[in-house]
Amino acid sequence: MEHSINNKGKVVVLSATLINFMTGMMYAWSILSRTLVDEYNWTSKEASLPYTAFTVIFPIAMVFFGKFQDVKGPKITAILGSCFVGMGFILSGLMLNPLVLLITIGTITGIGVGMISISTTPPAIKWFHPSMKGKITGIVVAGVGMSAVLYSPLATYLLSKVSVEMTFIIMGTLVLLTSVLLSTKLQNPPEGFKFDLSKVSKDYIESKDIPWRGMLRTSEFYRFWLMLGLSSSAGLMVISHIANISRVQIGWQAGFVLVMLVSLFNSFGRILGGSISDKMGRLELMRYLFIIQGINMILFRNATSVPLMVVTTAITGLCYGAGFSVFPATIGDYYGTKYFGHNYGILFTGWGLGGIIGPMTGAAIFDKVSNYQSAFLISTILLFIATLITFTFKKKV
Repeated sequence: MEHSINNKGKVVVLSATLINFMTGMMYAWSILSRTLVDEYNWTSKEASLPYTAFTVIFPIAMVFFGKFQDVKGPKITAILGSCFVGMGFILSGLMLNPLVLLITIGTITGIGVGMISISTTPPAIKWFHPSMKGKITGIVVAGVGMSAVLYSPLATYLLSKVSVEMTFIIMGTLVLLTSVLLSTKLQNPPEGFKFDLSKVSKDYIESKDIPWRGMLRTSEFYRFWLMLGLSSSAGLMVISHIANISRVQIGWQAGFVLVMLVSLFNSFGRILGGSISDKMGRLELMRYLFIIQGINMILFRNATSVPLMVVTTAITGLCYGAGFSVFPATIGDYYGTKYFGHNYGILFTGWGLGGIIGPMTGAAIFDKVSNYQSAFLISTILLFIATLITFTFKKKV
C-alpha cells in the first residue's frame, strides 16, 4: 500500500512538472516581442504590453481558481487551464495586432497559466512529507523555468521558417496536444492520508490550516506579498528584455542563447532554493537572494562583454528561480496546505505587481533613452527595500 502511494505521488510530481514545462512558453516572449518590433514595426511598449497584461491577469486567475482547485481538485482546473493557454496562442496567430494580443496573450493565456500554476504545486506537496515541502515545490516549478530551453530555440527556428502568426499557432497547438493529456494524471491523496510524524525532529511543528480570511488578518502576509512583488520585478525585467538588452549593450544578436541560459539557471535555482530553504530557513534564504540579486543588477549595468553578460544573466535566473520555490513553501509553512491553492493564489498577486514594475519600467526607459541603465538602478533599489523587510520578521520554528 505504501509503495503504491509513493508511486502515485511520483506520477503527480512528474506530471505537474511536465505540465509547467509545456505551458511556460511566455519565457520566450523576448524573442517573439523582438520580432514584432523589428519586422512588424511595433513599439517596444506595444510589444511589452501583452506580457505585462499576462503578468497581471495570471496571478488574479490564481486567486479565483485557487479556491476552485481546493474544492474540485487539480485535474479539471489543469485541463481547463491547458485549453486556455493553447487557444490564447492560436488566436494570437489568427488575429495578430497589439490590441488583440492584450486579450489573447494577456487575458486568455494569462488565465490559463494561472489555472495551471494553482493546479500543479498543491497536489504535489500533499503527497510528500512536510519536511520536503521546499524540495517538491522546487521540482514542480522548475518545469516552468526549463520551458525556455524548449521554446527559445523552437521560436527562433520557427521564426526563421514561417511567419510569426504561424509560430503562435504551432506553439499553441503543441500545448493543447500535450498538457491536456498530462493534466488527467493530477490528483490529491486519498481522504485520511497522513504522514508518519514520529520520524520528524522533535522540534517540528505541524502548521495549522488557515483559510484566506485568517491569512489576510496577519501582518506577515502583506510583508510576503510586498517582498514577492519587489524582488520578482528585477527578474521579470531581465527575462522580458534580455534579447534586446544583449543587442543594445554588447551588440550581440544571439540573444536567444541568453534566454536559454536564464531558463536553465531559473530551473536550477527553483530546485536548489527549495531544497536549501528546507534546511536553512525560508526567510534567511530570501535575504541572501535579495542581496545577491541587488549586487547583480549593479553588475548588469556595466556588462559590456559577452562573458559578463552571461554571468549576470545566469545569476538573475538563479535568484529569480529560487524565489519561486521559497515563497510557496513559506505560505505552506505559515498557513498549512488544506487551503494552499487559494492562499498561494492571493499571495501571487504580488508577482503581478512585479510584472507591472519590471517589464514596463524597462520598456518605458528604453523607449525614452534607448538603454536599460536606469532600469537596473531602479531594480537595485527595490531589492534593497525587500531585503530590509526580511528583518521585520520574528524567528519562526
